[in-house]
Amino acid sequence: SYPDPQLMTTYFPAPIETRLGPQDWSLTLSQAIPFPGKLTQQGRILEKDEKISKFKLDKTIKAIVESISASFYELIYIQNAVRIAKINFNLTQELLKISENAYADDKALFYDISKAQAQTAQIQYDILLLEELEQTEKTRINTLLNRDPDASLGTAQDLAFRQVVYELKDIYKLSQTNMEDILIADEKIQKADEVIKLSEFENLPSFKLGLFYAAIGDPDVPTPPPDAGDDALGIQFGLNLPLWFGKNKSRTLKAVAGKQKASAEKTAMINKTNAQISRLWFKLQNSKRLISLYKGNLIPQSLKSVQTAETWFREGEGSFSDFLEVQATAYNFQLSLARAKTDYGKTLIRLEQLAGVILDQKIVEAKGENK
Repeated sequence: SYPDPQLMTTYFPAPIETRLGPQDWSLTLSQAIPFPGKLTQQGRILEKDEKISKFKLDKTIKAIVESISASFYELIYIQNAVRIAKINFNLTQELLKISENAYADDKALFYDISKAQAQTAQIQYDILLLEELEQTEKTRINTLLNRDPDASLGTAQDLAFRQVVYELKDIYKLSQTNMEDILIADEKIQKADEVIKLSEFENLPSFKLGLFYAAIGDPDVPTPPPDAGDDALGIQFGLNLPLWFGKNKSRTLKAVAGKQKASAEKTAMINKTNAQISRLWFKLQNSKRLISLYKGNLIPQSLKSVQTAETWFREGEGSFSDFLEVQATAYNFQLSLARAKTDYGKTLIRLEQLAGVILDQKIVEAKGENK
């Protein structure tokens, strides 16, 4: 839009005497008019600023969603860990009774009783710590949702395993299309182009139109003219002369440097994002391998080993210490599986934020759409 018009008034304490009478006061209304096309170019720059602001808002929203999702996955892990720990606590209580009876029958050493007691105490501590962490994580979720910190939250439900259907190279491409930081850098490049075009208008004149009004009093003369006391009305026109081309040259050079900087920032952001995606992809695949390893191999084997160790101990073919060791290993494997599932979910959420799409579902392109 045009610049705001200017209104200026002048009052003369000692009026200027003219042929028609004294000039008591004057009023001037003026409007600056940029060279045709300059306002349009300024509007294009503002449009780029608007897009940049929108991308920044989207980035903030996605960051909040990511934080909430990560906290939810962490809450799932903590609650599963509490459940696993309580099951194992009950089991260690039984083991403690078995060790005491075995010691009374000279089938176990005092060391075995001490080890069972220590294992029970450790799991008790784990449960206490996990329950406190659960409340801390719930408070974090409440604050992210703008709720009261102590607002009630129930038990988090386990989420289904989500298989990524994209390859790593596809995620690189998706990030360049959807990642807000890259989109912001791209808009800055386009904005710099518009600023360069705007600088060209600085070598062109701008105009000014005005309306002048002067209040004329009655002349103090014996024979006043016929038009004595008539107020004066005038039209003004002006323009600025951009003679100092060196000043505008520096503006143009600054705009060009701004574009080069924006291009370098975009390249750096793409490289940084690709590095992040590569690290997250490795972490995701590693978590997936751990889930498969614990779920399909280590945990079933450890549970069988617990049964075997118990049988051998009761039949006098194995030591109670070995029985405790195998049971502790099975407990740790169960916790490790829960941790791997949570790490997988949190990593996938972060990877999706960078890619800008849900990675367990392919984007279906409309028929006839250009690729």
